[in-house]
Amino acid sequence: MKIIIGAGRTALDGWISTQEDELNLLCRADFERLLGAEKAEAFLAEHVWEHMTLDEGREAAKNCFDYLSEGGYLRAAVPDANFRNEWYQNIVKVGGNGDPNHPAYTHRIVYDFRTFRSVFEEAGFEVELLEYCDENGDFHYRHWNEADGRIGRSLRFDTRNSWEEGKLGMVSVIVDAKKPKIIRAEE
Repeated sequence: MKIIIGAGRTALDGWISTQEDELNLLCRADFERLLGAEKAEAFLAEHVWEHMTLDEGREAAKNCFDYLSEGGYLRAAVPDANFRNEWYQNIVKVGGNGDPNHPAYTHRIVYDFRTFRSVFEEAGFEVELLEYCDENGDFHYRHWNEADGRIGRSLRFDTRNSWEEGKLGMVSVIVDAKKPKIIRAEE
């Protein structure tokens, strides 16, 4: 089972799209209701974690870890605190641009790559950074397979970016957080 968390209008073949009222990351009963005795193979969350506090984000990561099968993964993306673009930072900051009708109005945190990675590492995940800006504002990209969960606000898929011209208009910190598969030794 592959699950999109906070899907909005996102629908991908082979994935189950959920909204917060169906799967609240802070509510273990929602995971149990959705998954039953099963574990998810994968979770996908594009621009979800910034709508929680840091502590809530840690709790959400732990819940995902607990309800993910061994060897499974969570691909997650959030706005990037290190992206050097004034327009972008004004939109993604805590409270967004102040417009209560804009999705960023409910932002509670803006992550940099180190903090976002640590949220998942603390939950037990092994984390691979796929896209992010470093402390100098330099953008880093590692190829990732869109079949494993497409992130629209990414270098390749956001139309505000121009790969060929080296211009960025919309970036995210994107991670793959993998739950290790452990084979227990026989006693």
